[in-house]
Amino acid sequence: MDLGIRDKRAIVCAASKGIGRAAAFSLAREGVDVTLVARSRDELSAAAAEIASATGTDADYFVGDLTSARDREGLVAFRPRADILIASPGVPQRFAEFSTMSREERQWWMEAHYYSMIELIQAYLPGMVEQRFGRIVNISVNFIKFPQVNAGHSHAARLALAGAIAAVVREVAPHNVALNSILPGLINTDALRASLSGRAKEQGVTYEQVAAGVLKACPTGRMAEPAEVGDLVAMLCSAQMGFVTGQNIVSDGGAYQGLF
Repeated sequence: MDLGIRDKRAIVCAASKGIGRAAAFSLAREGVDVTLVARSRDELSAAAAEIASATGTDADYFVGDLTSARDREGLVAFRPRADILIASPGVPQRFAEFSTMSREERQWWMEAHYYSMIELIQAYLPGMVEQRFGRIVNISVNFIKFPQVNAGHSHAARLALAGAIAAVVREVAPHNVALNSILPGLINTDALRASLSGRAKEQGVTYEQVAAGVLKACPTGRMAEPAEVGDLVAMLCSAQMGFVTGQNIVSDGGAYQGLF
C-alpha cells in the first residue's frame, strides 16, 4: 500500500535509538525525508547514515535536548517547516514515590513531557495548516490509560499533553492536519532493558526473572520490537489517515483491558 507521503519532510524526535529511530526508518522507507533529533551526535550521525544508505532518502540530523527552550528554538531555526512531526522528549520513564517527590521534580516532568512538546507542536502547526497537510504523532505510554503506583508525575505531564492535543484537533482538522498519540507498552528498547535491569538490581534477582514477571501482564507473552511501533507511526502519518485524529492508540499486546 502506498501511504502517499513520498517526498514529505518529517522531524523525528528521540530518533537516535528505540522507537524514534524505528519510526524514522519506517517513514524513510515510504520516501519521506527525515530530520532526526536527539542528544547524542555520534548515535544520530550513525542512524542518519544508515537510514540514507538503506532507503535512498535524505536523512539529516539536529543535535539537541528538546527539554531545553534554546535547543527547541535551534531546531525550528534549522528546520522551520515540516509535514510530519514525531514528538517525544527522549526522557526515560522512571518511577518515584509520591510521598517524597518534590515540587521541583514534578515541575521538571511537566517541563519535559508537557511544555516542551506542546511548544514544539505549536511551532510547527501553523506551517502545516498553511500547506493543508500535517501529521503529528506524539509518543506517550500505555499506562496513562491505567495509572501506575509511583508514576503520578509522569501521568500528570502526559495527560496534560493529551488534553492539549485533543483541544487543538478541531481547530486544525479542516486543514487536513491530524494529531494522534501512540501509547506503547513493553517495547524491546535500551530504555526498557535498563529499567528492568535496575529493578532486578534493587530486588536482588536476575534480569530474566524481572522480565518474566512483567511479561505475565502482556497477553502476547513478549515484548514488541521497535519496528512494530515505527510502522504504526508511519501508517498514522499517511495521506489516508486524515480522518483519524485526536486518538490515543494503544500498542501494548493487549495489556490494557479497557474498551475505551
